[in-house]
Amino acid sequence: MDLKEFMSVRRAYNIVRQSVESDERLTFEEFAILCRLAASDAPMKTSAIAEYQGALRPTMTHRTNHLASLGLIDRSEGTQDRRNVVCAISEPGRARVSELADLTRSEIPTGRALSRTSAERICKYVDAMGALFCKAGDLVLLGLHSAGEESLTIMQIVDALGLLQPTVSMSVSSLVELGLVERAHQGDDGAHTASVRLTAEGSALAVELVEKIEDIVVRRKLRGPRKASPNVG
Repeated sequence: MDLKEFMSVRRAYNIVRQSVESDERLTFEEFAILCRLAASDAPMKTSAIAEYQGALRPTMTHRTNHLASLGLIDRSEGTQDRRNVVCAISEPGRARVSELADLTRSEIPTGRALSRTSAERICKYVDAMGALFCKAGDLVLLGLHSAGEESLTIMQIVDALGLLQPTVSMSVSSLVELGLVERAHQGDDGAHTASVRLTAEGSALAVELVEKIEDIVVRRKLRGPRKASPNVG
């Protein structure tokens, strides 16, 4: 996977998530769990899902609890070890995956990476991307990295990532404190017109994130057996 594909999907899903009622919103990681379960031939142990996402068990318990409370997955105790909870996607969960994938696909503008892909393919991308946890601050670093040598205003970052302005502003403030980005105000309008750019440390961290993204492998659709060529003569 390349950075443009990654950013296209994350931006599109961020926009879709904002359009959903707050009590039904799913984090990207929760959407990825649904995509993974939808593609699985059998229910998965919570421990296996946690390993897939590189998450601690309490974090995964929180995510699966939320999905179960919305009726999107069914959970049951393991047959051999009751401490091992097994998760399976429900029919409403499959419907939600299809809906979110289609909405995400529709939010990718023409000309951007994956703008002509299918909703089914979006599911495969989300499934693969679920293995790499990216906070809002990480996305800001990636957005600035994508801009090359240019600096961006807060609102330009908002547009590039599909995140809410307060989320971007808070993330930028945290990154400034960490020495990963720096600001140069342009006029008297405050932080909204501040130009934001990566520091050397921020650029190095962004490059590390890009390398992890490039290691992500999106599963291809399995091809059927090749038909034998008809005998001639």
